[in-house]
Amino acid sequence: MADTIQSLDQLSTLKPAAPEAPKHVQKLDKQGRAYATGKRKNAVARVWIKPGSGKIVVNERAVEVFFARPVLRMIIQQPLVAANRQGQYDVMCSVSGGGLSGQAGAVRHGLSKALTNFEPDLRGALKRGGFLTRDSRVVERKKYGRAKARRSFQFSKR
Repeated sequence: MADTIQSLDQLSTLKPAAPEAPKHVQKLDKQGRAYATGKRKNAVARVWIKPGSGKIVVNERAVEVFFARPVLRMIIQQPLVAANRQGQYDVMCSVSGGGLSGQAGAVRHGLSKALTNFEPDLRGALKRGGFLTRDSRVVERKKYGRAKARRSFQFSKR
């Protein structure tokens, strides 16, 4: 250090500038779609979005046919509602593995990530809603000497 500091006022000139937050850019494929992968439990969803009328297709079937329960359809719509983009994007996804609840969560996760790839400005609203975080909870494996993952066999002395 060639410079010596004479007062505390000069200390701020030596401090390096804070690094800027990374800038998120729009990522689109050749067809103008944004792609993302979503995961939940053992389900994996591949999601593509493009501007459109709000049609959602899951495994080449309408969302009302694939996810018959209204709660599961509501889970899928949550990122669009949080970003105030209902009816503006066509969503096409293929999902495999797990059960219906895990598949709906995987589609929600993938849709949130695809929205941030299409519109990076939406990242803040989706992050606040917790839609970009991968829920890492999975079923615990069964252990030997146990009836289930943690439950012991019934104990009886006689």
